[in-house]
Amino acid sequence: MIPIYLQGNSWAHRLPAGLKLLTVALASLVLFQVADWRVFLACLAGVLLCYASLGKQGLEQLRLLRGLSILVLFLLLLHWLSGTLIEGMVISLRLVVMILAANFVSVTTRLDDMLAAVEPLFWPLRAFGLSARKPALGVALVLRFAPHLLLIYGVLREAWQARTGSKNSWRLLAPFAIQSLRMSDHVAEALKARGGSEGLSR
Repeated sequence: MIPIYLQGNSWAHRLPAGLKLLTVALASLVLFQVADWRVFLACLAGVLLCYASLGKQGLEQLRLLRGLSILVLFLLLLHWLSGTLIEGMVISLRLVVMILAANFVSVTTRLDDMLAAVEPLFWPLRAFGLSARKPALGVALVLRFAPHLLLIYGVLREAWQARTGSKNSWRLLAPFAIQSLRMSDHVAEALKARGGSEGLSR
């Protein structure tokens, strides 16, 4: 499995996990109120600069855009056919910016730190005798691996195009599901080796 976290000591690595997650969450809320595609172009440039600040490894993470390309093209096509191309550009740019921002948090934040930042949100569950750590782990894993699933799809799509000349096919669904299940197995084995959801260091 391709590792998500990039080892390093950059400015982004040194920022607290909670601050990064809060920044992305608040930025997402604000961006949902924006309808100017030029604002999103500026945001996209800012996010790309963040990746560039991590060096070569950071720029390599932009392979994620390959997996997003088919979805973006589909959205643009639908809006072009309906005569709302500008709206389609806004939606597509918003999607790309938000996913890249979430992935940037993942590659610069250890899972333990992300889990520690998310877990306090579920502390009220303790009043009912329920674990706060398990749902926090679920949220942290979704935040961490959703961009990686897009990367997997992008790799499969490129391999299919190299073999057949066609960019997309429903036949990609089966290998994508298999790769996703393999990734979940790797994650489950790693968690089990560390004692499960309670075995992660606090």
